[in-house]
Amino acid sequence: MLLPSSSVVWDLPAPWFGGFSGAEVSEDGETLTVVTDKGNLVVAKMIRRAGKLSALQVLRKTAILTPKGAPLKRGDSDAEGLALGAGGTGYISFEHNHRVMQFNVASARLSALPQHPDFAVLPLNGGLEALALHPDGTLYTLPEQLADAKEVPIYAFRDKAWRRAGSLPRRGPFLPVGADFDRDGRLYLLERSFGPLGFRSRIRRFDLTAPQLGETTLMTSWPSQYDNLEALSVWYDAAGRTRLTLISDDNFLFIQQTQIVEFTVKE
Repeated sequence: MLLPSSSVVWDLPAPWFGGFSGAEVSEDGETLTVVTDKGNLVVAKMIRRAGKLSALQVLRKTAILTPKGAPLKRGDSDAEGLALGAGGTGYISFEHNHRVMQFNVASARLSALPQHPDFAVLPLNGGLEALALHPDGTLYTLPEQLADAKEVPIYAFRDKAWRRAGSLPRRGPFLPVGADFDRDGRLYLLERSFGPLGFRSRIRRFDLTAPQLGETTLMTSWPSQYDNLEALSVWYDAAGRTRLTLISDDNFLFIQQTQIVEFTVKE
């Protein structure tokens, strides 16, 4: 079960602002790192009052760079998923030119990773939206569009190679767009659907080692209850409670918003 704890609209009068698709919140819940559809990396301070998010202050905005140090070209810049590891290393998944790359957080400079053959045949606008780093260091990704309508394929990167690591059951019209692991290695999956009445969001939790994957649905929203939520990050507050932060992709459209929604997990 999820208890709503914060909801704010983030806005800045800057041409680069928007299109946030991948996010990570620091362990103390005070810093938000996001990537955008136009190939930018943004770090912001999360200002809280009585534990509730009230505003954000941009600390840094920089272009994500190629391994040669140049800004990404338009067809290569659609960053969708973000995972931050130890030692200033992170990972970004990209759509259109479907791939996952490692990057240096300080410089925002990418470095190549091997790719799974399946990535090359994903639909143009249905690529690797969800990216999550397991506590054991294994990197996981899931595509938005599915070859098998009944399952969501899971890919795991470890020991310098990708492998097909199973699948998750698909339920209804929802497609995966964001993911993260908690300290116990449980996977939180953010899913989205779109219909005549607007966007809907769902969050399911899985234990990839359990029978039937320990599937639990934690939240399913009403149409247009939230905007186009695309990113999810798990963190813990001072009381040790599991918190989820979600951010919406406004697609750089004036009719949409960059919305940040937070929940507390109640077991």
